[in-house]
Amino acid sequence: MYQKEVIKKAGFKVLIVDDDRISLNMTKAVLNEYGFIAHTASSGQEGIEMAAKLAPHLILLDKQMPEMDGFGTLARLRERTDTFSIPVVFLTGMDDKENEIRCFEAGAEDFITKPFVPEVVVQRIMRIIEHNTLLRDLDNIVAERTSELSASEASRRRLSDQIIYALAGAVDAKDEYTNGHSRRVAEYAVMIADAIGRNEAYKEELYYMGLLHDVGKIGIPDEIIHKTSGLTDEEYQTIRRHPEIGANILETIEEMPHLSIGAHYHHERFDGRGYPEGLKGYDIPEQARILAVADSYDAMTSTRTYHDVKPQDYEKRHGNTV
Repeated sequence: MYQKEVIKKAGFKVLIVDDDRISLNMTKAVLNEYGFIAHTASSGQEGIEMAAKLAPHLILLDKQMPEMDGFGTLARLRERTDTFSIPVVFLTGMDDKENEIRCFEAGAEDFITKPFVPEVVVQRIMRIIEHNTLLRDLDNIVAERTSELSASEASRRRLSDQIIYALAGAVDAKDEYTNGHSRRVAEYAVMIADAIGRNEAYKEELYYMGLLHDVGKIGIPDEIIHKTSGLTDEEYQTIRRHPEIGANILETIEEMPHLSIGAHYHHERFDGRGYPEGLKGYDIPEQARILAVADSYDAMTSTRTYHDVKPQDYEKRHGNTV
């Protein structure tokens, strides 16, 4: 049996809703005797208003009331955000299977038949309050843990972004003429993807591919990267290895399994004359085709060791033919 001191110390509030004044006062007296803080309401509407104001741990609700009976009152309680989770126990003078089923179908936690045995009422009330408190505590624990996981995931995402930007910066730093190239290619690629109607997830992944499309140049000797004169056949074959080097680096990142596509295939050509695999047409992954366009555009519109900026205006390149 629950001790009065324990119940009183916990400060459990119970709202009794009953239009029968004698039954109402008797129930209140019993609950007060066992240490509960008992409040009363003599109608369904008053009970709803007091429940919203007091936020009791449990409501004892008489089933038979004029104007708004117990079922109507419970339905209204469940409609409100400030009362929908308060457990309800019906007080009823009827004891039959059909009545019992209807009480539970309405959403009550239990029902008590009048006249009741005080010790039994206290046991039922405490069982329901403790169960509801446990569920609420579990909900709080889950919410707190979910928040912690979300914060941890956000932290990992920031770290991943920082690593990707650092890698892209390391590649661009190998050549002063390509400083900022990776970010520009990523931004151009996203513009192209947006123009052809790709979704946000696609564009986000493509952006990361663009940032790291040249990561394989980390494995290319600086003297070849910085060479201002034409490359020898051997040097050209060396620099053509950077897509495969990049793919090998990025394939180890399990969290972004498609990240290596951009690095691996951005030098393939639609006519099949690209490298490293000589893929042709639509055999080339779409992301790589987009990056190839963005990469070529940035190369033509930036100063390089082997050429100046190419004019973008057709008339400047070919003269006014009009």
